[in-house]
Amino acid sequence: MLHLSFHPISSRFSFLPSKSPLTASASPFPLFKPISLPPPHPLLLCSPCRRRLPPLPAADPSVLQSVAEASAVLAGIIVVHESGHFLAASLLRIRISKFAIGFGPPLARFSSSSGIEFSLRSFPLGGYVAFPDADDPEFPDSGIAPDDPDLLRNRPLPHRFLVVSAGVVANLLFAYLVLFSQCISFGAAARQPLPGVLIPDVRPLSAASAAGILPGDVILDAPSVYGLVDLIKSSPGKSIPLQISRKTLPNPFIVNVVPDTDSDGTGRIGVQLSPNFRVTRVRPANIFEAIRFSGVEFVALSATILEGLKETFLNFSQTAGKVAGPVAIIATGAEVARSSSDGLFQFAAVINLNLAVINLLPLPALDGGTLALLLVEAARGGQKLPRELEQRIMSSGVLVVLMLGLILIVRDTLNLDFVKEML
Repeated sequence: MLHLSFHPISSRFSFLPSKSPLTASASPFPLFKPISLPPPHPLLLCSPCRRRLPPLPAADPSVLQSVAEASAVLAGIIVVHESGHFLAASLLRIRISKFAIGFGPPLARFSSSSGIEFSLRSFPLGGYVAFPDADDPEFPDSGIAPDDPDLLRNRPLPHRFLVVSAGVVANLLFAYLVLFSQCISFGAAARQPLPGVLIPDVRPLSAASAAGILPGDVILDAPSVYGLVDLIKSSPGKSIPLQISRKTLPNPFIVNVVPDTDSDGTGRIGVQLSPNFRVTRVRPANIFEAIRFSGVEFVALSATILEGLKETFLNFSQTAGKVAGPVAIIATGAEVARSSSDGLFQFAAVINLNLAVINLLPLPALDGGTLALLLVEAARGGQKLPRELEQRIMSSGVLVVLMLGLILIVRDTLNLDFVKEML
C-alpha cells in the first residue's frame, strides 16, 4: 500500500508504497509542512518552492547519529503500521505467511515456529504483511485447503475490514502516545500569537525575491494570512507597500512589491505565508492534564495535515515538485534530530498521522483502496469482485508507487549537498 506522510519541519511531502490487495499490507511515507505552522498558502506560489535538502556530511559523528535516529523513527513507524495488520489478523486467528519491512530481495529473514517468515528487505519503501491465498504459486505446497476458513479471503467482511484498517488505527494510536510522551518529557506546546504574518520561504526569481524579501521576514501591516492573500490576488501589476520586520535589522522598513500576473489573471508574489507566533512549552500539572494537552495537540496536528492534503490536491501542479522520498525524509529528520530531541517527537507524530490519513485515501496500493473494494463487495450483497479484476487494480497501483519511490530516491539523493559537492 502507498503512504504519504506530512513532515513537521519541511514543506514537502513524500510517497512510499504500502500494500497489495487482500493478500498483503504495506506501508511507505510522505511529508508535509512545519508542525508549528499551518500549511503554507499555495496561492502565492508562482511554482513550487524547491529547497536544497539538508547536508549529510558523512564525516561528522553527530550527523551520523542524527541520521540513524531519523532512520530509526521511520523504520519504527513502518513496524507500527504493519504490526497493526499483523496483530489484528493474529487476534482473529487468520493465517499469515509473511511479515516484511521493505520490498525486494531479503537482506535477512527467519521463520517462526508457526511458519511465518519475518524479513528485512532491500528497498526501504515501506513493508507488508502477506496472507496465504489460493492464487499464490506457492499455495499448493502449503498443505492448506482453498476453502480453509482461516484464510483472509474466506473470512466475513467485518474481519477483513478490521485487518485492513488496523494499520491506520495503529498509527493513530502511536501518534497520540508519541505526543503524550513528549508532553510528559518536555511539556505541551503553547502558541503565543505575535504581530504580522510570517514568510517561511521565498521563491527565487519571484516578485518577492526581486523586491528584497527574505525567508523569515514578517509583514507587520498584514491583517491575516488570508487577508494578505486576497490583497495580492486582487493587485496583479500594482505596487503594494509592505512593512517588513527582519531579525537582523533594528527597525521595520517598507518594501514595494509588484505581484506577477498568474495565468488566471490574479496576482502572486512567490512566497509562503504563515501566522506569526512563538511556541513555548507548558508542563502538565498531572496525568489528566497531560492526557488533555496531548489530545488537543493531536487534533491540531490532524487538522493541519488534512488542510495540507486538501491544498495539495487543489493545487497539485504547484506542489508536485515538493514530493519527497525516504532520502529526503531522513535528511530532514536528521536535521530535526540535530536541533532537539523534542523536535524528533513531533517528527514521529506528524509522519504517523500523515501515514494514517493518506492511507485512508481510496487509491490502489493504499489501505483505503482495499477498503473501497470491500465496500463495493458489501454493496453487491457480499458478492466478491472477480479476483483477476481486483488483482489488476491493486497491482497496477503498487507498480506505480514502486517506480515513483525509486525515482524520488535517486532525485533526493542527487539533491543532497554533499552529493552535489562530489559531483
